[in-house]
Amino acid sequence: MDRRKFVKNSSLAMAGLMINPIDGLSQEPRFGHGPKRYKIDTRWSQADVSKTPVNDCHEMVQDAKGRIILLTNETKNNVMIYDKGGKLLSYWGTTYPGAHGLTLFNENGTDVLFICDNNRHQVIKTTVDGRELMVLDYPKEAGIYGKAEEYVPTETTIAPNGDIYVADGYGKDYILHYDAKGKFLGYFGGRGAEAKHLKNAHGVCFDNRDKKNPCLIVTSREENAFKRYDLKGNYLNTIALPGAWVCRPVIKGDYLYAAVLQSSDRPWQSSGFITILDKNNKVVSNPGGNEPVYKNGVLQPLTQLNPLFAYPHDVCVDDEENIYVAQWNSRKVYPYKLTPIA
Repeated sequence: MDRRKFVKNSSLAMAGLMINPIDGLSQEPRFGHGPKRYKIDTRWSQADVSKTPVNDCHEMVQDAKGRIILLTNETKNNVMIYDKGGKLLSYWGTTYPGAHGLTLFNENGTDVLFICDNNRHQVIKTTVDGRELMVLDYPKEAGIYGKAEEYVPTETTIAPNGDIYVADGYGKDYILHYDAKGKFLGYFGGRGAEAKHLKNAHGVCFDNRDKKNPCLIVTSREENAFKRYDLKGNYLNTIALPGAWVCRPVIKGDYLYAAVLQSSDRPWQSSGFITILDKNNKVVSNPGGNEPVYKNGVLQPLTQLNPLFAYPHDVCVDDEENIYVAQWNSRKVYPYKLTPIA
């Protein structure tokens, strides 16, 4: 995907949007379906926009202390740390102009962060308070890149043994594999016409829901799908999500959650929503979207039903199963919070 074209097209569409993307929304307080229904709080963040603004809110995670960590490409405060009530506790980071991917990993009892920076063409490992621990430059040793600019990492996931998998989602769509110390081990995916290939490998996650068969789930956003691989990069199968431009997969308990940037029937028209899959990778709920319908085992196209979001880019599911939604290219709004309703 051409990132500059992506931004230009969607920015033109955003120019005609209403100031509040949920003005005129139905008064029905419940959004979602089946076991996953929510109410929405669009004013969760208590940050002062004059002191700690955001640009694109790209990704969010929860640390071991229960705090919610937001990554934005606003270089006044790339990383913002909240409590679950929306109070801003601290912030840091002025050197990540292309801040895009944020992954948290518990390394021997200590939380560390992995930041993917599109502009720097790097993955940066840091402490939660911002001290840099390791920098992964473009993988020249792989022999598949002629220069750093061809490599545009968008996401990482970390295996339990510390191995690092990097999704080159805005570059050549490879998944790069490193050991915990940053030694390059190999790659898989890449663009192509076969099922094992990827188109806009925007996200990657480690899926341990089947303890005997852990795997990697990778976004193939232009194909409206997730693809499953074993830990050596062998293709397993595809989870088709017709109509849904999915961002990174997020595993919490038995469920897979993902932001859907937009729907294929309304491209660049603020048509995003959230999708939730069960342990069998079947869609069970779409907050902001239509009710999932399967016919003869085939999922029917997904689309936005309620304009809760503009361009949702990531979700964070906390220890109480609240969902925090970070949005890209959405008039610099702070994250929204979805609270479960029984």
